[in-house]
Amino acid sequence: MEDNPSHIVLLNCDVCCSFPLPEMLEAHIRYGGMGTILVIKVSAESAYQFGELVADPVTNELLHYTEKPETFVSDRINCGVYIFTPDIFTAIQGVSTQRKERADLRRLSSFEALQLATRSLPKDFVRLDQDILSPLAGKKQLYTYETTGFWEQIKTPGMSLKCSALYLSQYQFTSPNLLANGDGTKSATIIGNVYIHPSAKVHPTAKIGPNVSISANARIGAGVRLISCIILDDVEIKENAVVIHAIVGWKSSVGKWSRVQAVGDFNAKLGITILGEAVAVEDEVVVVNSIVLPNKTLNVSVQEEIIL
Repeated sequence: MEDNPSHIVLLNCDVCCSFPLPEMLEAHIRYGGMGTILVIKVSAESAYQFGELVADPVTNELLHYTEKPETFVSDRINCGVYIFTPDIFTAIQGVSTQRKERADLRRLSSFEALQLATRSLPKDFVRLDQDILSPLAGKKQLYTYETTGFWEQIKTPGMSLKCSALYLSQYQFTSPNLLANGDGTKSATIIGNVYIHPSAKVHPTAKIGPNVSISANARIGAGVRLISCIILDDVEIKENAVVIHAIVGWKSSVGKWSRVQAVGDFNAKLGITILGEAVAVEDEVVVVNSIVLPNKTLNVSVQEEIIL
């Protein structure tokens, strides 16, 4: 609360989103409530995986909120992006105080105390969804702002690639200067949305894209083909190597004529290939649908494996 902020933005850390925060803040001020929740419409079949909510279609007031219900409530879900006034801290304190008072008032037998201890939360532990959002629904305190942009949860490593592609696509409208271009003459051939850090070295005969991000000081050799991948800092991809549906970790190297690839199933455990930090894939080695922990050297081909 230093410098007395008028509003507080709270973001779940596993959210990939277009983050319409200026528009959301404008709506929040117009509503005049304590908090505004970013929501999005999803399929009725997938809604149960998230916090479902019902809002007034005219005022956008939050009327009902339930976290991962067993029966269908709504196809509008909580995106995990919030704007609150500082009053949110008073509400949190109120929940904590009520819980403490209830615990102090109730005198328990030893058996009851044992039973309660196994299922109750600490007195100072407050859950935003069940302790704040649900009780305040319908009390003109919380409102919703529905986004028409993109939103995903990053629940698997593969989702990182999907989300990277979404951000690259957004750059077309928000930061087109960040997207690379080239036709294979003086610079590499670029297909679709590609980001290349200014310090990266990419050979003109390489073919990059779509949906590729190349980080600082990476070195991409002659004839390299990159599709749907994230190349992190200080990576070297040597001549004629191929990387598809993969994340290549810092300081890793992929040898000549090698392939690091996966099927691209973003929800599967081994749907993409991941090379940890400082992994060396030697020449003419194929790595498919695998996860390789840091500081490993692969001199034989692997498929559907986790290399510890």
